[in-house]
Amino acid sequence: MRNEMLDQPVSGRFDGSEHRFPVRVYFEDTDLTGIVYHANYLRYMERARSDMLRLAGIDQRATMESGGGAYAVVDLTIKYRRPAKLEDDLLVVSHVTEVRAASCFIHQRVMRMNEILVEATVTAALVSPEGRPQRQPRAWVDTFKRLIKGDN
Repeated sequence: MRNEMLDQPVSGRFDGSEHRFPVRVYFEDTDLTGIVYHANYLRYMERARSDMLRLAGIDQRATMESGGGAYAVVDLTIKYRRPAKLEDDLLVVSHVTEVRAASCFIHQRVMRMNEILVEATVTAALVSPEGRPQRQPRAWVDTFKRLIKGDN
């Protein structure tokens, strides 16, 4: 008997108010010295944020397809502390820290065991198909408020 869950992509999981998303470093992620190329941390964090929203019930694809807009990163502050290396097992820990009418703030850490390698604060705003900021659906704001408290 096949376990259908094993065929699904990993989406991480919530632990209280934090979303935890595992990542393994592959050769394609590194430079010639076996160190993760700096821009790839942004990819890891984007995947973690997307899966956090998906697990929380926020359907970005349906919203985009219905003409309701999409999230765009409007501000990013990042601190690179230590490098990740080929075949490291990492964990991207994401936590929504604030929600406003059209945006949310997410603190993210890329970790190896208990060591913080990269830390970032991301501001994502919901924008219309024309690129203008717009209010998030009330249900999404409520979801973010629950995530801030750890009620998921």
